[in-house]
Amino acid sequence: MSIGQSGEQLQKAMTVLEQLTGQKPCQRVAKKTIKEWGIRKMEPMACMVTLRKQAAEGFLKRAFEAVGNKLSASSFDDYGNFAFGIGKHIDIPGTKYDPGLGIFGMNVCVSVRKPGHRVGRKSRMKPIGKRQRIKPEEAITYIRSRFGLSI
Repeated sequence: MSIGQSGEQLQKAMTVLEQLTGQKPCQRVAKKTIKEWGIRKMEPMACMVTLRKQAAEGFLKRAFEAVGNKLSASSFDDYGNFAFGIGKHIDIPGTKYDPGLGIFGMNVCVSVRKPGHRVGRKSRMKPIGKRQRIKPEEAITYIRSRFGLSI
């Protein structure tokens, strides 16, 4: 969730994200100063959570329902990763509106990897080959079969 300002709004967004995922979010800071927008370098501006395995799958099922179980093919990049946005967090099933917190939108970014991909990140190993990388078509097939999406 990118809020664009620090303070109370960011704390509310972190509370919402913690309620949605069950994990404590971490803050992200601005990389540079932009005077026109009132942004200072190193000022907290956003929050994020990393989910893996069952926690990620459970959240993705609910997040896909918020977007109508549809994704566009342009959401996928050349390496099989994909991202989509949710306009209002209250669109996610099981979430109730809290007037004290407000309504926030968010981006969901998913990285799909084959087993053994981590080996290429070791310092003494060579980069992984092209056959080990995931193509967009493979990722689309996997997501379609695993979650029943229309793409």
